[in-house]
Amino acid sequence: MKIAVCDDERTVREDIAGKIEFLFPETDVFLYESGNILLQSEENFDIVFLDIQMKGINGMDTAKKLRESGSDAVIIFVTALEEYVYQAFDVDAFHYLVKPFERAKFYEILNRAVHRREEEKKRMSAKEEKSISIKCGRVTSKVYLKDIIYAEVFNRKIILHTTDGKLEFYGKLSDLEKELKEGFFRPHRAYLIQLRYVLKYDAASITMENGQSVIMAKQKYETFVKKYFEYARKDGK
Repeated sequence: MKIAVCDDERTVREDIAGKIEFLFPETDVFLYESGNILLQSEENFDIVFLDIQMKGINGMDTAKKLRESGSDAVIIFVTALEEYVYQAFDVDAFHYLVKPFERAKFYEILNRAVHRREEEKKRMSAKEEKSISIKCGRVTSKVYLKDIIYAEVFNRKIILHTTDGKLEFYGKLSDLEKELKEGFFRPHRAYLIQLRYVLKYDAASITMENGQSVIMAKQKYETFVKKYFEYARKDGK
């Protein structure tokens, strides 16, 4: 497991790192004195401790940029002022610690964060192994669920948009919806999307991470928002 500690106070960085290494001696701990330096790292962190008030880019903006870059790390904010805590929900932060924090409280939060990250990895591993078989003419292709961005109906055909390209085959979107189930949503009768690939949305459309937009049916909007936030809380998007 890889854990980053980003704080512009050296004593705080070293204190947090010491506590992490005491509880989880096998963990790789990386120390950063600013958000800019952290964002330049190519490491894929499991947990990130972020000071909110730092020189240069603050912790909240650093967290936003981490999420924009695709990071699914468990984020724990460290702050001296509780008033910043409410902004943490905007970046799906796991928890926050108010300085000075007690050793017992720190260990409690760290243990919970490690447990959450391990459970997320198990779920992702299980999800990545799931696949479906698609028959295109005489050729049958195996498609992993993790690679499906969205599907659409056009001229009685289903066009499956994946991370590797497109597949076209005859079928019903309703049948595909039943097969895919969890993690997918049908925002319009002509579209079926995977929630993990949602980049942004409004009441009229959803933009996927491949840059394509799909239509949002007016009557589906509230249900979509609810499902999307349920997915984000569960899978740490």
